[in-house]
Amino acid sequence: MDTALPPDERAELLLARMTQDEQLQLVMGYPGANTRPPSGRMPPEELRPLLPGTAGYVPGIPRLGVPALIESDAGLGIANNFHLRPGDEATALPSGLATAATWNSALAEAAGSVIGAEARDRAFNVVLGGAMNLARETRGGRTFEYAGEDPLLAGVITGSVIRGIQSQHVICTVKHYALNDQETGRTVLSANIDETDARESDLLAFEIAVEQGDPGAAMCAYDRYNGTYACENDPLLNGVLKGDWKYPGWVLSDWGAVHSTAEAANGGLDQESSEGSDREQYFGPALKQAIADGKVTPQRLHDMVHRILRSMFAHGVFDYPATRQLSALEAHRQIVYRDAAEGMVLLKNERGILPLPHMAQRIALIGAHADVGMLSGGGSSQVMPIGHTSADDFPVGAAEVASGAKVRPAGTEIYDPPSPLATILQANPAANVQYADGEDVAAATELARQSDVVIVFARQWMSEGRDVPNLRLPNDQDALIQAVAAANPRTVVVLETGGPVAMPWLDQVGAVLEAWYAGNAGATALAQVLFGNVNPSGKLPITFPASEEQLPRPSIPRGAAPGAPFDIDYFEGANVGYRWFQGRNLTPLFPFGYGLSYSSFHLDGLAVTSKGRLTASVNVTNDGPRGGMETVQFYAALPDGTGIRRLIGWSKVPLKVHERRRVTIAPDPRLLARFDEAAHGWRVAAGDYIISAGASSASLPLNATVKLTAQQLPP
Repeated sequence: MDTALPPDERAELLLARMTQDEQLQLVMGYPGANTRPPSGRMPPEELRPLLPGTAGYVPGIPRLGVPALIESDAGLGIANNFHLRPGDEATALPSGLATAATWNSALAEAAGSVIGAEARDRAFNVVLGGAMNLARETRGGRTFEYAGEDPLLAGVITGSVIRGIQSQHVICTVKHYALNDQETGRTVLSANIDETDARESDLLAFEIAVEQGDPGAAMCAYDRYNGTYACENDPLLNGVLKGDWKYPGWVLSDWGAVHSTAEAANGGLDQESSEGSDREQYFGPALKQAIADGKVTPQRLHDMVHRILRSMFAHGVFDYPATRQLSALEAHRQIVYRDAAEGMVLLKNERGILPLPHMAQRIALIGAHADVGMLSGGGSSQVMPIGHTSADDFPVGAAEVASGAKVRPAGTEIYDPPSPLATILQANPAANVQYADGEDVAAATELARQSDVVIVFARQWMSEGRDVPNLRLPNDQDALIQAVAAANPRTVVVLETGGPVAMPWLDQVGAVLEAWYAGNAGATALAQVLFGNVNPSGKLPITFPASEEQLPRPSIPRGAAPGAPFDIDYFEGANVGYRWFQGRNLTPLFPFGYGLSYSSFHLDGLAVTSKGRLTASVNVTNDGPRGGMETVQFYAALPDGTGIRRLIGWSKVPLKVHERRRVTIAPDPRLLARFDEAAHGWRVAAGDYIISAGASSASLPLNATVKLTAQQLPP
């Protein structure tokens, strides 16, 4: 308990006093409280935690003062979605895509601190957050949890969230390592990609997040990576993560992602997170026997436990024990309000329809339960939000059970209070605001015809465990929007979606605002954006395709039968998202980095220097009618003949009217390099590099050429 000692030394002092059985106890976790795992195996009652909603539990060692690890799913707030008790609601944060759309790392860190604080206040000391698989599959059911398609943006934003969570003396994971990019067949698919392409895309995102956030643990994924399960993948865990990146934390499995004992332990897995979720109990007695048989060395067990204890010391689990207390919910609400407001992306705004005037007017709100709240995503990240009631719950469709004789809901939509109806009335009390649920298209159309302006709320529910079948809005919402827009051209569409959607009605409406899943303060932020009290500044962290045909895989890959293994060959390599569109000369519906403002901004004076480390700078001026924020984006085209530009940096700048500022970036050399598999390191090629600056990946009016000399970088 000498805090002056380094975490590694403290871990070794403690390990020296532990028996082998005590070491084995720390490398095997159990299902959380009040949950029954698929296997039906439950830990002894005395080893189960008392906290509701616990995702997992690793018993402590009272003899040596080692606290238990009490884990919460909390990527977007405390996932208290099982056995909720009155008063146990938590602050629902905006989705991962919404936070990524802020392009604001400081705000992402603040959002993370909310999660970390509310975890501590519920006595959790491990947060299963830090999700950021790249959006290779736009229709992926967990796309909303992640941070988009670019490795730099995703790594920086997710690393910042992790840093914020761990500032509260709790451990946060980074997940799901790696290439867990779709839900269809996630436990049986093999993500196949060569090392160079993986290093420049998905693995680079993880590498940056690890550097930025220093997560105490890394969660290995369900899928196979190049044919081998991620949780026993020696090149992925021992070679890249622990070897090249010198990662000091521990690797824990996703729930049900372990398939072996010796292979997993020797392949780099340090902890079986929830043995009741796996087909068998692979650690515990099985690992003890493997050590006795010489299949796993005692030194490997020592390393496993050292990594766990080291993270517990490094992130304050020993020195700042978590205890239950009331959370500072109002302070948290202010942070998630800013997160939601800065993450909303204005996609279209014609005829000056937005912002809405503060005057008496007839406003029609239509669709998406706008009288209840704003939609959230489903699955293990689901938060029962502050102010939640059963009225906020709506079954989603129906799915046949195995017998085919009965049907059950495919899931439940949870809406985060307050409602847009309430916040719009509060923002403009003089307005005559009326709501229609949109189920009766004729009634909605008539209301639109009688109104000065119409706001149609469109929803797309996403959830862990299932991908959406296509990019269309479900439940005939496209037809509703088209009918309403035909009745009233002053129609604003607010999208509450987990990812990109197609917009066949885009030319018919006056404005489109992407609100994502906006969380507990989302409706408040929305009203402030609609009425111009907040100038929208969000930028897309993911490309919106015009159709599925523009995607690398127009149909979601799947096995020949449910549960049958299959391969996905990521032939697009490192060209994920906007880089795929560039390489194929495809014009998306909306490009990566795109987002409008109520103001306008001008860039000039791009200057690039390569003396020492490359730097790029540009002037940005607000020449519009109101103050706002602009995200100046920098891209580079390497001298490889492809002309494909990659994001190398950005700066989000607040500017008053007519204010002019100069921004400068110094990009990470890896962003100007290719990974050289033969040399096992990054290599900057000699030649001419084109550095561009602009407002999105497709709007880069400023360009400069700089000559770089060859440079070899470590892996």
